[in-house]
Amino acid sequence: MVGPNRFFEDAARVAGGAVDSLVGLRREAEVIVRHQMDRILSNMDLVTRDEFEAVKEMVTKARHENETLESRLIELEKQLSTTPKKPTAPKSKSSGKGRSAKKS
Repeated sequence: MVGPNRFFEDAARVAGGAVDSLVGLRREAEVIVRHQMDRILSNMDLVTRDEFEAVKEMVTKARHENETLESRLIELEKQLSTTPKKPTAPKSKSSGKGRSAKKS
């Protein structure tokens, strides 16, 4: 019965080699696909994660400053509407008294 065991051992080796070959093919396919995707994405002019995070932080800061300025503006408008206005004297038109009239 030495023969059948040897057959199964050889079959197991062949199957193991086939699995190793398939794993290698899978890795190679992944590398090729990754390379193609990198090439396609680099042509799309996309931003990096770092650039996105920097812009996101700038927008958050600008929004906060805008809200602060808006609240200050509302407060100033309230102050202007509650302070009584001083009556102003009517402006008089100049009668031209400072000019000398020449008669020829």
